[in-house]
Amino acid sequence: MSKIKWPRSVLLAPVPPVLVTCGQHDKINVLTIGWTGVLNSRPPMTYISLKPSRLSYEIISETKEFTINLTTVAMVKAVDFCGVKSGRDVNKFEKMNLECTDGESISCPMLTASPLSLECQVKNIIPLGTHVLFMAEILTVNVEAKLLDDNGKLHLDQAELLAYVHGEYFGLGEKCGTFGYSVRKKKKR
Repeated sequence: MSKIKWPRSVLLAPVPPVLVTCGQHDKINVLTIGWTGVLNSRPPMTYISLKPSRLSYEIISETKEFTINLTTVAMVKAVDFCGVKSGRDVNKFEKMNLECTDGESISCPMLTASPLSLECQVKNIIPLGTHVLFMAEILTVNVEAKLLDDNGKLHLDQAELLAYVHGEYFGLGEKCGTFGYSVRKKKKR
């Protein structure tokens, strides 16, 4: 397989197009973030990167909290809309019929339609250039009850999660393996 040198960029895909909710009471906002991920296991840490020009940057800088809401194929229009429209100009919750539920550990809401919401408290803010990284501890994980089986196992594969790949949205496809399957010993019959 031959490769061609491509201009230096942030081309990493797929990424999860999450909806981040922030704010309190009458000053709440929602925006789409593609730059998020895992930083640490214990304590559970995550991050989001925002441009300082965004309304959510102002809100999160002040409140030091936000909620990461995973998105589904059914939410794709809201995901796209919340990524291209500003909360300064339009109420994205109303326009996209997004309902909220109060968080358990923080003051900002989570999205009812999201199958999994992570309530996060900012621990560090790092200016990087065009974006600012908000490093946060995950205080509470809220999971849609129907994704848990009788033994309490999470079946997030049944949530029809959304992925973003270089300007396009995709539903996650067919499972092609599980963690550790390449080294797992076969069961004897």
